[in-house]
Amino acid sequence: PTPFDVRLILRIAPAVAKAAAESGVATRPIADLEAYRQSLGRFVYQTGMLMGPVFAAAKAHPARVVYAEGEDERTLRAVQVVLDEQLARPILVGRPEVVKMRIERAGLRLQAGRDFELCDPENDPRFRSYSETYRGLMAREGVTPDSAKATVRRSNTLISSLMVRRGEADALICGLVGRYDAHLDHVRNVIGKKSGARTLAAMNALMLAQYTLFIADTFVNEEPSAEELADIALMAAAEVKRFGVPPKVAFLSHSIFGSSARASAQRMRAAQALFRERAPDIESDGELNGDAALSESVRRGYLPETTLTGSANLLMLPNLDAANILFNVLKMTGSHGVTVGPILLGTARPAHILTPSATVRRIVNMTALAVADAAEDEAVVGR
Repeated sequence: PTPFDVRLILRIAPAVAKAAAESGVATRPIADLEAYRQSLGRFVYQTGMLMGPVFAAAKAHPARVVYAEGEDERTLRAVQVVLDEQLARPILVGRPEVVKMRIERAGLRLQAGRDFELCDPENDPRFRSYSETYRGLMAREGVTPDSAKATVRRSNTLISSLMVRRGEADALICGLVGRYDAHLDHVRNVIGKKSGARTLAAMNALMLAQYTLFIADTFVNEEPSAEELADIALMAAAEVKRFGVPPKVAFLSHSIFGSSARASAQRMRAAQALFRERAPDIESDGELNGDAALSESVRRGYLPETTLTGSANLLMLPNLDAANILFNVLKMTGSHGVTVGPILLGTARPAHILTPSATVRRIVNMTALAVADAAEDEAVVGR
């Protein structure tokens, strides 16, 4: 770290407090140093407060997380933090000599075999069984034995997805290199959808000055139907609860409470009705303009009987273009690039596809979320 690296507060302040208590200098010793250290996180990471419940859940049940871009320096730095925080048991997909060289160049304390498991994409004894598993899954999609071998060899995300499918890893983080849709195809084909899920979807969280907003579907469904929108909203609301936030759902449109008869407005109206029928305990309303979603006074000016109080925090957009554009504009104008996600919803096992712009902190945050998801999956299976 540089002399003014803000992360030093997480190391130096607790160490000084501990030394002061042990030497008798402290007149008010801190009883719980770990809680104190976690409280300091709000000065370092803007996502710290939102991610608090997720980190607590992950630390309680660390899981095996496979990182498809194991050679990327951001992944390696994130893995160092993950180990220091005791969030997960990492598995990296990457060439051993490249991983070792980049660990040394970054000055990290990582060591293959001791701190993480390493899967060499060019030479792993499991590859024959991996290609056989993949061919079995895709045999009626035009995938031959030879093409299965070639596809597995050239895709780290496919290798990682097969690890999760076969129970060799509990969760997957990928997407730092390449197109989102290419990663999504492998996750969809190999890990698949959870029981009862109609579709996969992506949600992003934004920390704004006055609001924390969750936006869906930002990456997956181009033009979801009313039924799909209702299902996505149900999955997104469940994920919002994981952050310790009661979801308040707004189905957004150019129309507000029937002001337009266009098909898109009717679709959002129908989606809200389906969602309210399936989740009557979650506050929601729609179809709504964007300002009405965030302002109760604006909403009541149109309809005093609105079924949503205060400000919505989960915004359901009518299509992928609208969701992705809104997210990226707010990311740059309101949250200074501070986001969590994309959070992939509906997979049979936890898998999150990040984007090439992902930071080290975002990888750490998504690791914690994947581990928390894995812990919940295990709890459900146990029941």
